[in-house]
Amino acid sequence: MDDDALKQKVLDKMTRVCLCKVINRAAMKKAIAAGADTVEKVKKATGAGSGPCHGRRCTPKIEELLLQAKQLKEHTS
Repeated sequence: MDDDALKQKVLDKMTRVCLCKVINRAAMKKAIAAGADTVEKVKKATGAGSGPCHGRRCTPKIEELLLQAKQLKEHTS
């Protein structure tokens, strides 16, 4: 693993997407890689959106991760 990939992996583990439930970006990316292709599926797989804010803070971040994953998939296909 090169330095950039390692740095990204560490950042993904440290970056909280769902602040209420303390769910990191790595967990979100793992759910997306496992087939969660909608916000609802990511929330169900990770537990995000079930905290006091009911997804008001994490939903836009999840949408952004889904878009990035879709763009990456299209770029590599």
